[in-house]
Amino acid sequence: MYATNVRDLKKNPSLALRQARDAPVLILKGDEPDAVLLHLEKSLLDTTQGLRPALGATLYRDGALSLGAAARLSGLALTDFIQHLDSLGIDIVKVDDTLDQETGDLGPWLASS
Repeated sequence: MYATNVRDLKKNPSLALRQARDAPVLILKGDEPDAVLLHLEKSLLDTTQGLRPALGATLYRDGALSLGAAARLSGLALTDFIQHLDSLGIDIVKVDDTLDQETGDLGPWLASS
């Protein structure tokens, strides 16, 4: 992290802006931290990359997206997205009221084959 004071920032703001591309720049007022300068494009990119998996997981959990669509939205491979859901405690297989009926219908069909 690069640190500069207000006086140097006024003299050469472009140096602080260049430094902010690599890491946040700490602005000091006297000897005390006063502000942080962030490169907006890099910060938004990092934020977006972090939000996409969370958004995909939330939309999948709420039933708004299928597993594949949520994985594509997240930007992760399907297997990685499934692991992400598991780490969040989100079930991949949705158990609902029709599951018992469907498994009951499946038993006689399998017996007849």
